[in-house]
Amino acid sequence: MGGAGLALYSGEIARHWVEVVETDVKLAGLPQVFDGMRIVQFSDIHFDEFSEPFFIRSVVERVNRLQPDAVFLTGDFVTDGFSTRKYQFNAAWKCAEILSGLTCKLRYAVLGNHDFGVSAWLVGKALEANGISVLHNSHVPIERAGGRFWLAGVYDPVVGWADPDKAIPKAIRNVPNEPVVLLCHAPDFADTVRKHASGESVGLMLSGHTHGGQVRLPFFGAVELPELGKKYVEGLFRLGPMQLYVNRGIGTIGLPFRLNCPPEITVLTLRAG
Repeated sequence: MGGAGLALYSGEIARHWVEVVETDVKLAGLPQVFDGMRIVQFSDIHFDEFSEPFFIRSVVERVNRLQPDAVFLTGDFVTDGFSTRKYQFNAAWKCAEILSGLTCKLRYAVLGNHDFGVSAWLVGKALEANGISVLHNSHVPIERAGGRFWLAGVYDPVVGWADPDKAIPKAIRNVPNEPVVLLCHAPDFADTVRKHASGESVGLMLSGHTHGGQVRLPFFGAVELPELGKKYVEGLFRLGPMQLYVNRGIGTIGLPFRLNCPPEITVLTLRAG
């Protein structure tokens, strides 16, 4: 009875109990006009393996109530290996259709390892068709009242071809008062970015991938962590001049359970450093 109760709690209650985590992030060189900008990040939806349509719609509604200035999505919209390709393709389009309900105008994403496993082209196409811009080893300026910072995104480094040279070319590196925010699905890639020539220009990197461990046992911690997600598991890390935030994700993988590790919507408030 105890085991059944725990399974019911972790599978039906904890898995849907979304936590909104708010934190301030000070960025060196951030123009004053961006001070107070509110960014919502969420990740790892894994639609429709265990993440039901009603659940993702509730996440979208909750994000809309937060009224962010931008929404950044850090990959794994679908699940590779869960079912047939036809089902996965349909899931990608349905997920993107639900995400089109985000009312925020600035909506950007990068793809995760599962998206690449299913079809990076198709998942990206579904998102773009529903008003969410996908960064494929590329960058865009985020501008406000004469100020600017750069938003860059790389392919997933686990199964894709993450290329910091293309995402953060020399033209936007270390430009005074124009810091770079990098979206990358796998958080442990931060160590590679730090060693790269572009690393000094990255003030903040946003990632997912780990699910925060998904199932965290007392006195033991995460039962299992993925490749390139074993070192930086959840929350905010200060890595020299670069900061890294790892979102615990919305969905689950393997089994529809979460324990001591609720789904997360992150609200990052930028502060001029």
